Amino acid sequence: MIGIPLGLAYSNFGEWLLHRYVLHGLGKRRGSFWAFHWYEHHRRSRRHEMVDEQYRSPLLRWEPQSKEVVGLAAIVLGHLPLLKWAPWFVASVWASTVLYYVVHRRAHLDPDWAREHVPWHYDHHMGKDQNANWCVTYPLFDYVMGTRRKYLEAAVAEARAPAA
Repeated sequence: MIGIPLGLAYSNFGEWLLHRYVLHGLGKRRGSFWAFHWYEHHRRSRRHEMVDEQYRSPLLRWEPQSKEVVGLAAIVLGHLPLLKWAPWFVASVWASTVLYYVVHRRAHLDPDWAREHVPWHYDHHMGKDQNANWCVTYPLFDYVMGTRRKYLEAAVAEARAPAA
């Protein structure tokens, strides 16, 4: 059963690592397979107050959502060989992968929900620095790695402060 917390921590670190170094590292290089993340997904999200309408499109269209699903499927399949020796770990990784997709999709279709339930991801797209707040499902590794920046909370506090 130790595989469950290990799988959850591993998955959260994987979100952080892949988002920072693959989706933003390789993704900022035009021509890279991962360029969709920066040049399509971030652009749409920023222009439309977090909404990325392509999440309403069918998965059969070759758009950022379907590319994201292909990447997530690779994660699921890549852990299949470990299933016999670490079933709880693999199950946790798979569950985390599905949760990532569900949370990420909902965050980009319902900005009010995102502000309330995943403010760290809202901050990633709408904050001053889109090169922070790498985690989507939970910001554990953003705190561990020192990359959590709280823009939304600061803006809400500033808006509530009495005028001088």
